[in-house]
Order: sequence, then structure tokens, then C-alpha cells
Amino acid sequence: MKITDIRLRKIDSDSKMKAVASVTFDDEFVVHDIKVIEGQNGLFIAMPSRKLSDGEFRDIAHPINSQAREVIQAAIIEKYKQVMEA
Repeated sequence: MKITDIRLRKIDSDSKMKAVASVTFDDEFVVHDIKVIEGQNGLFIAMPSRKLSDGEFRDIAHPINSQAREVIQAAIIEKYKQVMEA
């Protein structure tokens, strides 16, 4: 699967969440509400999740392995940096 589009919505606040991304794969499948978060070790992504009745959060959509997560995260963070420089 290839990432064919990334759309970002910047969050203008002092919170740790910096943007929300929508990522399109192969011009056929999109995942909305991927959060770009500023952590202690830099930027990272959080996949869309839902709060369960016990208060825990569970991802709705997520990569199956760490390699896929790294590819998605790198692409989103690169897009975020481009948007911030513009």
C-alpha cells in the first residue's frame, strides 16, 4: 500500500496536539483523525481511537506492525513540517 495523499488540519493552541491528519492509501482508502502530538522525544502520531465504557481507549484503525507505523508516522510528520514552514 502506498500513501497517496495526506491532509493536515493544524491545531492553533498551546496543547500537545499539533494537528489532525487524514491519510489516503492507494487513492482508495482513507483514515481520518490521526493526531500529531508533541511528546518528550519529539513529534509522534496517535491513531484514531474510541473511549470504551471502562475508560480505556482502543484504536479504531491502526498499522499491524511497527514498520508500517514508522512509514505512516514519517510521512505525516514530514507533511507537518512542510506545512509549518509555509
